[in-house]
Amino acid sequence: MSRMTDDDFRAVVDFRLQLRRFIRWSEAAVRRAGLTPAQHELLLAIRYHPDSRGPTIGEISQALALRPHSTVGLVDRAEAAGLVVRHRTDRDARVVRVTLTRRGAQRLTGLTSQHVAEIRRLAPAFARLTKELAAMQEEHATDSPARRRPARHTG
Repeated sequence: MSRMTDDDFRAVVDFRLQLRRFIRWSEAAVRRAGLTPAQHELLLAIRYHPDSRGPTIGEISQALALRPHSTVGLVDRAEAAGLVVRHRTDRDARVVRVTLTRRGAQRLTGLTSQHVAEIRRLAPAFARLTKELAAMQEEHATDSPARRRPARHTG
């Protein structure tokens, strides 16, 4: 593995900082809209699901990387808040699908509009960081280890 330079570490720090800032902004926007971050992710997973009948609990679990019982609890709370509704399928009553209510869809649309605007605002910073990382990758591939400035070691 090649030696890491100060620029490598700076790029990782900058990228992580931008991600953290976006996540914090997102969570605050979601809370201002009266949702939890988990409910927001649930609404996104339901809205983005390709089947118009809505995802099953298992599909939501996979999309959110949750255990099925955690997903059931999340859906229970979202249903109690009037954001989603469960439907049994005609073919198999054991299969439950989840769809957005009008209220859930309206909240999600408003939040998505805010998120798209924020992503567009942050896009130049992420583009700059991505360009720097790509340039460093090429530099690492073409430079000999002896020519690169190694990272400073502390302690």
